[in-house]
Amino acid sequence: MKATTELDPKAVADLPIDRKAVLGEALRRRILSMDLAPGAVIDEFALCEEFGLSRPPVRELMRQMAAEGYIELEANRAARVSSMSYQSLRSFFLAAPLIYIATTQLAATNATLAEIEELKRIQSLFRRAIEEIDVDKRVLYNDEFHLQIGRMARNAYLMPSLQRLLIDHARLGKIFYRHPTTTDMQEDLQTAALQHDQMISAIESNDPVLAGDIVRAHLELSRRRMADYAAPEGMDVSLTY
Repeated sequence: MKATTELDPKAVADLPIDRKAVLGEALRRRILSMDLAPGAVIDEFALCEEFGLSRPPVRELMRQMAAEGYIELEANRAARVSSMSYQSLRSFFLAAPLIYIATTQLAATNATLAEIEELKRIQSLFRRAIEEIDVDKRVLYNDEFHLQIGRMARNAYLMPSLQRLLIDHARLGKIFYRHPTTTDMQEDLQTAALQHDQMISAIESNDPVLAGDIVRAHLELSRRRMADYAAPEGMDVSLTY
């Protein structure tokens, strides 16, 4: 999901844009930023009114977002934001190294110069969000950074898994960043930003081995910090490489 300027839903009807696309963007942002908590009921009627849409396109969007992993649909129940249970978190920490390392190594093999330039642009926005202590943008641009790497990998089998992984990565990151900023946290953010730069350099140099090593260290930094704040007590969040 690409982070964009937030649109006022009340002004959508006056703009020559796709209201369904605007709703989808807004709903994804709300889920990733934790404005809509895991397991929260999604009020279709309220969304129809807010974005000036009838129920059929909203329901179609719900089905699409369910396929992407943002929401859960069950018969005779309202749509809900995807939950974050013990099992889902355990699956996240087990799958993260497999998916991130594979996509980053493939990106180092397949990336074009134009794609690398786009990755650098996203990284500059990520660094600016760190400097401005903007939690929402920091989480969203980190999400976009790794999603861009996934695009560069050009693997139709890995991309859906990466997209699903990034949903919970963003939400875990938002849980972590809710806590007051500390010196240690700022140091970790600077380390994470430096590792992003190193990933870009390895990809630019077509060095998949180095790219994999860097993202492995990057994941360990994230795992250690996120586990301290987000993992249920007693949960094993060790990563297996």
